[in-house]
Amino acid sequence: MTTSSSKFCRTATLSLLTVAAIGPVLYPLWLGWRTRGLPDPEPPEPTSWPDLAVVVPAFREQSVIAAKVENLLANGYPGQLEVIIVADDKETAASARATSARVIAPPKRLGKAAALNLGVRSANSKIVAITDANAMIDAGSLEKLVRWFDDPSIGAVAAEKHIETTSGESAYWMFESWLKRRESRTGTTIGLIGELAAFRREEYVELPEDIAVDDLWLALDVVERGARIAYEPEVCASEAESATIADEWERRTRIVAGANDVLWRRRRLLIPGSSPVAVQLWGHRLFRQSLGPLAHVGLVLIALASVRESRLARGFLALHAFGAFSFVRQRRGLSSGRFGRLAAQVLFLQAVGIGGTIRWARGDRPARWPKPERVLPTCGDSGNPSSPPSPRSMAL
Repeated sequence: MTTSSSKFCRTATLSLLTVAAIGPVLYPLWLGWRTRGLPDPEPPEPTSWPDLAVVVPAFREQSVIAAKVENLLANGYPGQLEVIIVADDKETAASARATSARVIAPPKRLGKAAALNLGVRSANSKIVAITDANAMIDAGSLEKLVRWFDDPSIGAVAAEKHIETTSGESAYWMFESWLKRRESRTGTTIGLIGELAAFRREEYVELPEDIAVDDLWLALDVVERGARIAYEPEVCASEAESATIADEWERRTRIVAGANDVLWRRRRLLIPGSSPVAVQLWGHRLFRQSLGPLAHVGLVLIALASVRESRLARGFLALHAFGAFSFVRQRRGLSSGRFGRLAAQVLFLQAVGIGGTIRWARGDRPARWPKPERVLPTCGDSGNPSSPPSPRSMAL
């Protein structure tokens, strides 16, 4: 290799390494430095409790919808509570009508964004929560979300999410929770999750019916209207993991493709200084879900080209081989150790970022997607679906 080509290779490697590190390393480091010494925001103590409507968009949820309604009604909200089910198929509608929830059954499948629009439009309460049909929440969760709205600057409240799995997924969601907690110290976060979020009805602008990632779009609407999004760490929505790796791949790559679609449509918010969350959109979203994984591919290609001359390249590729080996062991139900689980998860998430970006580039970001039958998570020590475990208490 000539001196000039060697210099170019080093420059390219350093550039790609920087891009790959921004999302998982450099942005969190910057965020930690930016928020050092800042306290977590504290919710006010309400003197009264407003009426609350909870909208549940549901498609192929007939096996879980009754338990979901029970989970919400037993949550202990101290004010008036209304549960609205927007059932996108007749079987789910029939199961929902056996509960005390208000059921809206469109004549044809709407898709999640359109179902949310219909449900929020029909709500009479000033505060609305949205939640997925298979996401179980702790008793008292709704109260903990709604108390934030005594602060007039708060337009929405984000919860935590937990996926019940033995594959190391808890580390990912603990990282997400740390980011949202630190972002909230800066004034607002963009980390709304469709599994459970609450907002002022007046802040809701009807979602485009062709988007696949409604929670990010809603978060950007709230921020653009000048309100803040608080993060409530004491509230967690718990879901069961996907039944197969193919289902998980489809779900995750669809989310990446849909998020890229949202960012492309609202790309003016990515311009530094154009919004209070421009840095979050780059660090929390774009670099971590797309640009970083693409840079990772470039690093692998450089390592393959340098494998004979560079021990570092051989070590880099050996780590990938170890991650792939650990991933295969996990799929077969075999133990791969703590580090093996982490390596497999990192490798899978990088692949998801690449696959999702490719889906976005070719226009594959459906607002209505095929979905397997849902199952309920078995959370909590007692098996009570209203008591999910804390992600902080779970080992990798």
